[in-house]
Amino acid sequence: MFRLLHPFVEVIQPFLIPLCFCLAWGLTLLVAWSVGSAIASGVSQAKRMHQIPCTGCVFFTNDHRLKCPVRPKVAMTEEAIGCMDYREH
Repeated sequence: MFRLLHPFVEVIQPFLIPLCFCLAWGLTLLVAWSVGSAIASGVSQAKRMHQIPCTGCVFFTNDHRLKCPVRPKVAMTEEAIGCMDYREH
């Protein structure tokens, strides 16, 4: 089997090192891009979550069973960012 592949390997051998070099750097850059994208997405999501005003509202109960008696389904979610019933302490 190797005798059949030997001429083919000799022909492509000068191209293997640059090809492997490019593939290795391409994979490294792809991983770096993916990690950077995940970090940017996480920071964006964290900024969005910090805009939720519920903890500063007078109606917020800090009870896991009923967080807000006025809008219980919206409390502590992204929908609460523009809550019309928000009243500061």
